Amino acid sequence: MGKVIVLTGATRGLGRALVAAFAAGGHAVAGCGRSNGHVAELRAAFPGPHRFAAVDVADPAAVAAWAADVLAAVGPPDLLVNNAALMNTPAPLWQVDPAEFGAMVDVNVKGVFHVVRAFLPAMVGRGAGVVVNLSSGWGRSTAPEVAPYCATKYAVEGLTLALAQELPRGMAAVPLNPGVIDTDMLRQAWADGASRYPKADEWARRAAPFLLGLGAKDNGRSLTVS
Repeated sequence: MGKVIVLTGATRGLGRALVAAFAAGGHAVAGCGRSNGHVAELRAAFPGPHRFAAVDVADPAAVAAWAADVLAAVGPPDLLVNNAALMNTPAPLWQVDPAEFGAMVDVNVKGVFHVVRAFLPAMVGRGAGVVVNLSSGWGRSTAPEVAPYCATKYAVEGLTLALAQELPRGMAAVPLNPGVIDTDMLRQAWADGASRYPKADEWARRAAPFLLGLGAKDNGRSLTVS
């Protein structure tokens, strides 16, 4: 049997492409997404040993219940990937709706915390495993009209690098910039310009083995999928 992988934001874009790539490699994926309909589609396309659930990562109780179910069924993950994220509607910062900014913080930052808090104790107890929190090029640089997104991804970088200093030897936490991929999120920011970049499936064929190859040697490194 391959590795056990837990993946948030599994139903669309990069997440959906990663599910397919991991499954093709013989690994078991426990994924979540917000839409019951999209989760049902994943369940139909990828039956057991894969597991999919509708979970709002901004809800700590929902995340805890999902983690308890996954851990009871398959044990601690070898690889935990926090991919769930929201993008703001491009606008100058002073025009951004406070509710939109708050939702982004709840998902992009607090969601990562909730998922790590729910799964990591079991991984630490086993003394093995890799946590990958998806950052962004906009978590290491900035651009106009995406300040809220930049803020949340800079937070993911800092949170992950600090976590790396807390982990026991043999484990790893990595903030990962996936690179620029043609997804719905990128189209929201760049409109037609997104089409110049690789599609999610093409990216996942490179990214999946890259993620599976991460280990203790990579702890605390800000990495990018080339």
